[in-house]
Amino acid sequence: MSEQVNTADLYDERGDELESIALQFQNLGGQTHFKGPVRTIRCFEDNALVKTILNTPGEGAVLVIDGQGSLRTALMGDMIAESAVANGWAGVVINGAIRDREAIARLPLGVKALGSNPKKSAKTGAGEVDVQLVIDHVRIQPGVMIFCDPDGILIER
Repeated sequence: MSEQVNTADLYDERGDELESIALQFQNLGGQTHFKGPVRTIRCFEDNALVKTILNTPGEGAVLVIDGQGSLRTALMGDMIAESAVANGWAGVVINGAIRDREAIARLPLGVKALGSNPKKSAKTGAGEVDVQLVIDHVRIQPGVMIFCDPDGILIER
């Protein structure tokens, strides 16, 4: 495990090199501090791409999923989160919901999401991988570094 990064201290050090996402994500994983290079998915109430990507080697990356803020269905549950751990992902940030939050809270994985919903999502594979996302007016490019802790989320410009 790499050294713990405090986002407030990091922002004090690097300031304008970083963007802060102001949306109030909940900390739902067993790791509250996590960072890594970004991979992205844009999808809406369909988690087939999430499952596919988290079943590939993560190499310490953080998957940022823009579920367009929908809380109507979960984009990740405990089985997909377990595969993320097994494949070496540092964390997952979901602009949307998860399910199985108690099980996910016990995993050594960083997870930030807007909330939870027990309802499963569709599994058609609709969506896009490794595309630029904009969440809360912050541009998120694949490959940039993301830093997450209980204070929030910082993204390299």
